Amino acid sequence: MKKYLFINDKTMYKANMHCHTTVSDGALTPEQVKEAYTARGYSIVAFTDHNIVKTHQYLNDNGFLAINACEVNINQANIKGASTYHFNLYATRPDMADTPPMPKMDYHDNEAINKYIAERSKEGFLVCYNHPYWSLQTYEEYSKLRGCFAMEIYNHNCEVDEGYYGYNPQVYDEMLRQGERVFCFSTDDNHNRGPEDIPDRDSFGGFIHINSKSLKYEDVMSALVNGDFYSSQGPEIYEISLEENKLTVKCSPAETIVVYTQGRRCYTKIGEMLTESVFELSGSYDYIRVMCRDKNKLDANSNAYWIK
Repeated sequence: MKKYLFINDKTMYKANMHCHTTVSDGALTPEQVKEAYTARGYSIVAFTDHNIVKTHQYLNDNGFLAINACEVNINQANIKGASTYHFNLYATRPDMADTPPMPKMDYHDNEAINKYIAERSKEGFLVCYNHPYWSLQTYEEYSKLRGCFAMEIYNHNCEVDEGYYGYNPQVYDEMLRQGERVFCFSTDDNHNRGPEDIPDRDSFGGFIHINSKSLKYEDVMSALVNGDFYSSQGPEIYEISLEENKLTVKCSPAETIVVYTQGRRCYTKIGEMLTESVFELSGSYDYIRVMCRDKNKLDANSNAYWIK
């Protein structure tokens, strides 16, 4: 029997899950962000201004949804340019308009950090671990994280404005290999503070496509919780299905399709205009995940699917 790990059978909504506005250190107002993103085909923006949840539900209409959120950080005390934790907190209900407590623990107190993640999750926030390379964090640091809903596999601002520190697929696999059932996001982290001729330099480069039955807040958050989405820098994924040991991937034209496992083994198809590939899996894998790369060397990444 065929099992659909992902299929575009509802309505796909394009979303930027990391965005800064004039509420904190961004250059655009929330209204300007909505205008810019809807003009580029986006239906959803999570407003993750620093250390404050400020609801923008007044922006919602039939074609746009604002998600209440914020970004919090845990820095090493009095050490400039040192490693840092950044987390996005996404409110699962539109009435969650209050800013949660800020993290006050020592940077090296892993137990307290994980307790903070657990407390925010219990309150109804989805916790996302942000840009580990830009944060200068090592395996010894992020491997101790527990309970995150997702992590950023790609952060566009960190890639184009901060030294090519935006793409983190190895970190994602390392989190998965230790048993963390975490999803992955591609985000913008846009601040729109670029030169006047390119103020959107850090916009429209990292997004997720959410397979939700509607644009209602509760339906979108339910789709996120269930992992009904994929992350992308450009390409689209239409279907990932498994029938016995045969994995089928359907996508927009790609030059490379890769199926990763938790071990060294990966399966690869290379061509000029691949839109469907079938992989015969051998071995026993706890999870698999799919990457599709187009001719512009832009990637789409599925979430990990735990199949064992």
